[in-house]
Amino acid sequence: MEPIHKVSAYLTQNAEVLSRELVKEIVKRFGFEIPKPEFEAAVSMYLEFMKFLGTMIASSNDMVPEGLVEWSKGNGERAASEGGKISDIVIRYPDTRLVFTDRLNNIGEKFELTADEIISIVKKVNFMLDISINETVFAFERHSEEQLRETQSQVNELAAAIVPIQDSIAILPLIGSIDYDRAQIIIEKTVPRVSQLGIETLIIDFSGTVNIDVEIANHIFNIRNILQLIGVKTIATGVRPDLAKNAVVLGIDLSSLEVYTNVLQAIRSIK
Repeated sequence: MEPIHKVSAYLTQNAEVLSRELVKEIVKRFGFEIPKPEFEAAVSMYLEFMKFLGTMIASSNDMVPEGLVEWSKGNGERAASEGGKISDIVIRYPDTRLVFTDRLNNIGEKFELTADEIISIVKKVNFMLDISINETVFAFERHSEEQLRETQSQVNELAAAIVPIQDSIAILPLIGSIDYDRAQIIIEKTVPRVSQLGIETLIIDFSGTVNIDVEIANHIFNIRNILQLIGVKTIATGVRPDLAKNAVVLGIDLSSLEVYTNVLQAIRSIK
């Protein structure tokens, strides 16, 4: 058996022991201890990487094992789903390169590899690490963006939550920051929901908003025009003075809209 294939077999057969030793060396470079569960998780990660490396160095081409790509994607997705930071992953790679290079150089000398063969193995390690970190980061970003979209979708759904308080009366509480997309969802969800609940008076409460500009407010006030067509009366509450002032300056007609300081006043007016 050629020396290079002996190294390949050695890495594959001793993957667990080598991985444990590598993690110890890498952690030692950090200068602080890590919890045992994190240590064991790192060993499991490097165990798979060591197997991929053993397979690749025996190959005559530089094709990255598909398993390495999927493994790297899994690391990124797992870190994102657990609320981790991509920097926690990236920071490990420089030390990993150094430790791998030193260890593989020692193994190469043990199996009497030539300098060119050792350099070839180190190149493959660096190539695999580069592919791994790229796939990990890409997967982390994709998963984080998906989580953000899901969260935003849930927030937008809550933004259009109508709360019935009495027969034929309901409140549409606006909470947090409202942008154009969220305003559109409010309009799209409110009209059919009001009809479904048989609402005759809808109180739109602005008191919970932390950021809303006049253009967005105008979109929401337009709900009044739509609801009037189906016989629903609209009342606004909690309109801040600055919002009301800017609305007048920009020509938004609030004169036909009943406005009260708070929801309680609006309910009393209806009674």
